[in-house]
Amino acid sequence: MGRKLFYICGNSESRNYRMKKTLVALLLGSLLILTVNKLGAQSSSDELNAIQTVVPFLTIAPDSRAGAIGDAGVATSPDIYSMHWNPSKFAFIDGKGGFGISYSPWLRTLVPDINLAYLSGYKRIDSRQVVASSLFYSSLGDIPFTDNFGNLQRVFIPTEFAIDAAYARLFGENFSGGIAFRFIYSNLTGGFSSDGTETHPGVSFAADVSGLYRKETEILNKNALLSIGFNFSNIGSKMSYSKSKEPDFIPMNMRVGVGCTFKFDNFNELTLTTDFNKLLVPTPPKYDPDRNIIAGKDPNVSVPVAIIQSFFDAPGGLKEELREITVSMGAEYWYNQQFAIRVGYFYENETKGNRKYFTAGAGFRMNILEIDFSYLMPVVQNHPLARTLRFSLSFEFSSLRNASKG
Repeated sequence: MGRKLFYICGNSESRNYRMKKTLVALLLGSLLILTVNKLGAQSSSDELNAIQTVVPFLTIAPDSRAGAIGDAGVATSPDIYSMHWNPSKFAFIDGKGGFGISYSPWLRTLVPDINLAYLSGYKRIDSRQVVASSLFYSSLGDIPFTDNFGNLQRVFIPTEFAIDAAYARLFGENFSGGIAFRFIYSNLTGGFSSDGTETHPGVSFAADVSGLYRKETEILNKNALLSIGFNFSNIGSKMSYSKSKEPDFIPMNMRVGVGCTFKFDNFNELTLTTDFNKLLVPTPPKYDPDRNIIAGKDPNVSVPVAIIQSFFDAPGGLKEELREITVSMGAEYWYNQQFAIRVGYFYENETKGNRKYFTAGAGFRMNILEIDFSYLMPVVQNHPLARTLRFSLSFEFSSLRNASKG
C-alpha cells in the first residue's frame, strides 16, 4: 500500500494564505534565531554556560532518516521512528503495523566501543488510533574503575536505556494528538563505591505530549502538504546515582517545527523542514565567590517550576535564552517513493555546546523494507562527532501482506 501524501479537504484562498504566512513566519524565525545566536556569540564568546542534564542520550537522533536532515523530525511525514520525534505522527501513518531497528557507533573518533541502538514498532487499532513502543539503548564501552592510587579495581560497561509506550489518535482529518510514557534506566557505575560513597543505577519516569497538524494547500503554484508539529518530551522526575547527592534533571525538551512537502508529479517530491528545540531545565546561574547567585535563578527547584522558569532564568536575559534554542533544517527528495536523498544542518550556539554540523544520507524502499543511512560532518575540525554513521532498517507489515498477494 503506497503512502498517502495528501488528504481531501477544503481549499479556499484565505486558508492557503494563512498556510503560506505560517510557513514563511517559521522559516524567517529560524533565520532570525540563527542571526541572533551568531551575533550574541561574537559579542560574548567567553560566557560559556551550557545546560547540563543526566541521560543526554535521550536527545540524540536515533534513526538515519532524521539524522540525515539535520536531526529534524517533529513535522516530517510519519514513519516507524516517529516515537522519538513526535508520537502523534503515528496517527497519520498509512501502514497497519511495522517495526524498525537503527544502529550507530557513537563518538567513534574518541573511543571505539560506544554504541547506540534503537528498536521501534507500531500497530494500528483502527482508522484513527495507533499504539507504538520503542527501546533506546546506549552502551558506553569498557570503563576501568581504579582506587585513589590508580590501581585497577575492575572493568565495567555502563549502559542506559529507555522503554516507551505511546498512543496516538486522529482528531478530525487534519490534526492528531499523542501521548507517550517512558521508563529510563541508567547504570553508570555498577554499584561501585568511591570514597565511601555508595552508588546505584538512576531511574526516572517521564512522559511526552505531542500534536501534529497537516493540511493540503498550494504554495508557489505547486500542490503542497504543510505540517506543523510540537512535542514536549521527557517531562519527568529527576534522577540520582547516590543517596548523598541531589538528583539531577533529565533532558526535558520542547520541540516545535514545520515541514512542507511539494509533490511535483507522480514521481518527484521534495520536503523542506525546520525544527526548533529548547531544553526545559534550569540554566546555571552566575555565583559570587561565596556561592551567592548574582544573576539568573536558583536551579534547585521542582520539575514544574523548572519548566516554567526555563523560559526566563538565563543570567544573560533574553539574549541568552535565544542562544539556548537549537535549529535543525533539512531537505528530503524522493523519486517514485523508492529512492531518497537527504541533506541537513544543525546549529547550536557556541556558548551552549557549539554543535554545528552538516548531515547527508540516502534511503531505499522496496515492497517489504526500507534501508537508510546517514553521515555527519561537523563544521569544527577535530570534533568528537566527526564521521558519525547511522544505519536503519524498517519493515511495514501491510507491505509484506501486499507483496505476498502480488
